[in-house]
Amino acid sequence: MSGRLKESVLDRSRQVALQIHEILRKRILSLELVPGTVLSRASLQLEFGVSQTPVRDALMRLQEEGLIEVYPQYATVVARIDIANARQAQFMRLSIELEAVRRLTLESPVETADALLIVLARQERVTSPQTYDLFDSLDRDFHRTVYERAEIMELWFTVRRQSVHIDRLRRLNLPMPGKMQTVVEDHHNIVDSIRSGDPLAATTALRKHLSGTLSIIGLISQQFPDYIKR
Repeated sequence: MSGRLKESVLDRSRQVALQIHEILRKRILSLELVPGTVLSRASLQLEFGVSQTPVRDALMRLQEEGLIEVYPQYATVVARIDIANARQAQFMRLSIELEAVRRLTLESPVETADALLIVLARQERVTSPQTYDLFDSLDRDFHRTVYERAEIMELWFTVRRQSVHIDRLRRLNLPMPGKMQTVVEDHHNIVDSIRSGDPLAATTALRKHLSGTLSIIGLISQQFPDYIKR
């Protein structure tokens, strides 16, 4: 592993293990560290300028999330994408967001649509391969806005914790031709349906949007067979 970070990058006023966990988690979810990558504990200690303990604690957190697999006395590797876990996370997310959008469409359609449109306008400006990270971040912001408007932010954090495998599937899906444009179109349909005050149209648009990645799992598995847990 290259020395991409120096010790000074870590904020010594915050728990070091937590910061290492956050950095490694982001690398795994963005596929900077692809499934099957071996993580050297010694290299991580050198990269972050820390002792064995915070690296061990950070890796334990990642293992609990299902993002790495630890083989004692052998290796620590980035886990493959668990399709069954991804399906369960998507089921939970769909259940929550359908109800949230239904309520918001009935109770505050114009205000909710305006808030979502602010995020969507920014997302429309970054639909290129050079801006995957920003596009993906704004996609999360779009959906986070639904949770904020519905005043269910604790559920947002729960969903985010459980979505590590579906997030990586989405990351594989995003570069496919036309995918980002489809996401933007779906978001426009959701916003327009909410603004119209039609809960059936809004939930239908949301259901179509959230089914996109799981509907092409077969194609993703064919293109990236080594990344998928069998």
